[in-house]
Amino acid sequence: MAIVLDAFASYVGDLLKQVSQDELTLLLGVSGEIDNLEDKLCSLKKLLADAERRRITDQSVQGWVRRLKATMYDATDILDLCHLKATTAQYRSFDIGCLNLNPLLFCLRNPLFAHDIGSRIKALNAKLDAICNSAAAFSFLKLEVYEDVTAAARRSRPVDRKTDPVLERSAIVGEKIEDDTRILVERLTNIKDQKVAMIVVVAIVGTGGIGKTTLAKKVFNDEAIQERFDKKIWLSVTQDLNDTELLRTAIKSVSVGGGGSDTTPDSDRSLLVPALVNAIRDRKFFLVLDDVWSERAWNNLLKAPLSHGAAGSRVLITTRHDDVARGMQAIHPFHHVDKMSREVAWSLLKKQVASNDTDEVEIDDTLKDIGMEIIHKCDGLPLAVKVMGGLLRRREKRRADWEQVLQDFLRSVPLLPAELNDAIYLSYQDLNPCLKQCFLHYSLLPKNVPFFKNTVISMWMSEGFLHEADTDDLEQLGEGFYKELIQRNLTELDVTYVGEWLCTMHDVVRSFAHHLARDEALLVSSIDELGKSALKSQEFFRLFVESNDGEFGWELLQGQKSLRMLIVIGELKIKPKDSFINFSSLRTLHIQNYNCTISLVESLHQLKHLRYISLNCNDVTRLLQNINKLKLLQYLEIKSKYLVKLPDSIVKLGQLRHLNLIGTSINGIPRRFHRLTNLRYLYGFPAQVDDDWCSLQELGPLAQFRQLGLINLEDVSATSLAAKARLSEKSHLSYLRLFCTSRFGEDGLVEDVSKNEQHHIEEVFDELTPPLCLEHIDIRGYFGQRPPRWMMSRAACAYERLLIVTMGDLACCTQLPDGLCWLPCLHTFQVNRAPAIKCIGHEFMTIHPSSSQRHRAHAFPRLKSLMLFNMVEWEEWEWDQQLDNVQAMHGLEELHLQNCKLRRLPLGLSSHAIALTVMRLYNIKQINSVESFPFLVELELLDNPDIERVASLPRLRSLVVVRCPEVRALEGVPELQRLVLEDVHMEELPAYLLKDVTPRHLVLYCSLKLLTSIAAGESGPEWCKLSHVLHVYAYAKMKRWHVLYTRDPYSFETNIGNNSSFE
Repeated sequence: MAIVLDAFASYVGDLLKQVSQDELTLLLGVSGEIDNLEDKLCSLKKLLADAERRRITDQSVQGWVRRLKATMYDATDILDLCHLKATTAQYRSFDIGCLNLNPLLFCLRNPLFAHDIGSRIKALNAKLDAICNSAAAFSFLKLEVYEDVTAAARRSRPVDRKTDPVLERSAIVGEKIEDDTRILVERLTNIKDQKVAMIVVVAIVGTGGIGKTTLAKKVFNDEAIQERFDKKIWLSVTQDLNDTELLRTAIKSVSVGGGGSDTTPDSDRSLLVPALVNAIRDRKFFLVLDDVWSERAWNNLLKAPLSHGAAGSRVLITTRHDDVARGMQAIHPFHHVDKMSREVAWSLLKKQVASNDTDEVEIDDTLKDIGMEIIHKCDGLPLAVKVMGGLLRRREKRRADWEQVLQDFLRSVPLLPAELNDAIYLSYQDLNPCLKQCFLHYSLLPKNVPFFKNTVISMWMSEGFLHEADTDDLEQLGEGFYKELIQRNLTELDVTYVGEWLCTMHDVVRSFAHHLARDEALLVSSIDELGKSALKSQEFFRLFVESNDGEFGWELLQGQKSLRMLIVIGELKIKPKDSFINFSSLRTLHIQNYNCTISLVESLHQLKHLRYISLNCNDVTRLLQNINKLKLLQYLEIKSKYLVKLPDSIVKLGQLRHLNLIGTSINGIPRRFHRLTNLRYLYGFPAQVDDDWCSLQELGPLAQFRQLGLINLEDVSATSLAAKARLSEKSHLSYLRLFCTSRFGEDGLVEDVSKNEQHHIEEVFDELTPPLCLEHIDIRGYFGQRPPRWMMSRAACAYERLLIVTMGDLACCTQLPDGLCWLPCLHTFQVNRAPAIKCIGHEFMTIHPSSSQRHRAHAFPRLKSLMLFNMVEWEEWEWDQQLDNVQAMHGLEELHLQNCKLRRLPLGLSSHAIALTVMRLYNIKQINSVESFPFLVELELLDNPDIERVASLPRLRSLVVVRCPEVRALEGVPELQRLVLEDVHMEELPAYLLKDVTPRHLVLYCSLKLLTSIAAGESGPEWCKLSHVLHVYAYAKMKRWHVLYTRDPYSFETNIGNNSSFE
């Protein structure tokens, strides 16, 4: 089920309204049939929510739902054709100068079409009649009754979802939960906040089953929490909270054992609220609100009475949804719970299965390989691991039994226990119908292939998942859905990309969604015999094919004549005469296959319903010759190095909204490109000059751009031509790429660039002034000596919405833009490759506010991430502690410097950047110390040959030192929890381990000689440096050899013995 019935019915209803407005339907003789179709759909829509729910488990309802879906799909095909014909006729009339369409003349000229459409709509109505009649047998609940019944059912269930603060010790494994507990306890008990009158709310956020409640229990039972608070309250909120019950539980938690009365008013809220005020008055409390689905419980019920507690009271919430945390005004950053590592998950699984230590050893010896496969499928989700542990606990500890459990897990979600399905199903049911469709669709995208945000949203649009009567900005609607899936933790951001470009989905969540979509969609690979068999026996609407060996034959797809989406990744076995003709209903086509035949590509223009095409193949010329026949096309992405010119006919694609030319060699743009007035996303658009014409002027009239990427800007011969792009007038533009061809050679050195060339490109970029609504700009290959003027000084401060600035391959630029410090919203600044910059001067950090502004002026007030890479000649960063009495970078959280010659970190950084918690220094040639950063939590040092000293970092918890052989001093790090030392040439442990540091966890990657010395244990020369550490993990030769030590309870393990061979 990639569509959700009630959501898709709304889309079909919108199409019906659109078609009924076309005069063409009147003279086709089908206006009455269109009205009948609309009436039937309207009456059915009241039953669809209940049908959608019941189809998940009821086989008979599944058949009814499938017939209805197929009929609705047929309806969209027919309505498409009606609208397409009407639009084509109007377009032709406009072309020949007739302002009004003559439907009678059109029908006389197209008698076969008129008869065919009329017959198909009447047949469609007959099908719907039969479906409506058969619905009575299922006794579906009408919408208003369904909503009442499901609400009542949920109210009767909350006992099953309630939690308590009792901690299950077997659920606590690994160092991560210990570290997370310490971080949260510190935030909750921070002394400097104890006198704040307002109650501080801290949020734990994560997907269902990720371990939020377990972490909250660990915090709730921590000794520091016990000591700091007078009263502790645990409230399980659940989806359908009961106000009375919640208040009564809170009152009892405060009163019992506290000298107050443990009697509470029965059920009157007007009595319960004052009772809670009296119970909590002037008491410092710690409240956990577990499993919060809405901020209502806090804002409308608990916040007011609890405000009478003592200063320093704290609230900890667990929720699946970032928006809930925001609604409750939780302090930033929220604490997101990460997935378990494979080893920690394995430890948890063993604890769930084994009854004693001997059992654990046996399982490790005989079943670990199968167990790790189960762990891989659980994908770090603690609930999934515990559920699988519960299954395995009821089986014998035999390979056959464990293999059977694994195969059941791989095959089908229904075979999983209800506990796991229910956890995810609750999140799914909380989505609105349109968002459910988007969620299910996202789960079907191949896991190992990146699908970026705009691509995903365009697919949703092509399927009709995004529709709203009062807006044409469907991309914005889709972006809201995309963000909501992230905020609900059903998808996870890929943090390797700046911005929300790419997400992943948890394997267990994905498996659940696959089960819901099983009747409509199939994911099949070249080695999947069951999937291939299903292709022969069942029709699907969405098909996803992965082939790594080129043995998957195209003929296997030919029977799938109802396909609406086809994604092919890899090489298929395609014959010369194969084509797409059988897939006449296709809306979305995404192919990454370089061996597409000419006949295959050539047949694409016959697919009238296509809205989305992404082709990554060699020969696409034949497609583009007929591209104008795809009248409904909205998204076009071509990747082919052989494509050098866009055909003139592309300008007839009036519905085109997204055009991506990155990955082509295009240098030819048609002169009437400006006719594509619906374009919103355009990437890889080349600057091309022909006499007094420039391709950039074709962009001038196009006013709908949201994202725009320009390349080959070095080819703009006159600054006046750049101005004709009229970028500053693009009032919807949020993302802009300005690229020149890189002036770096293959050896990484800068090619010769004359002064005239530098001056010319500066003037061209000065004319490409972005609009003030811009949020993200990316500049690459710019070879001017100075940055563009609109990035300098006060000119830049007008860009109040700018969030992200990235710059790369700045071959000749000698300074960073000095206007960025004014930007009120800038949170990310990144530079990669700027070899001409030797010094970052005061001007980069300095603003000159008026005397009235000085007390509240900040440079880089919202900057959170600063990344400066490959500025290979950079030596100085001028930033004194007192910078014109102006605070700078006070919100900076992460600093990453790589590959430069910086001599020292500036004093201003340590004194101003009070939020700096993460620092990464890689290949810094001359720096010799890192010290006096009072709030730094994580520090990574990699390939810094001259660094000698790390000191005065009172909050440092994690330190990674890789190939920094001169580090001799490590002191002033009392909170250090994890120390990683990596140097395969290390032959003795550093002396500072004797007295200056006591990490809980020490991880070593060292020489075999040193590891052998450590393996000697108490009799070895290194033991005195290790014995006080709680956990030691030492490795050599790519982890082939190891020593694992735990101080308490004592454990010492090594695979280095007297007879070991070290070859």
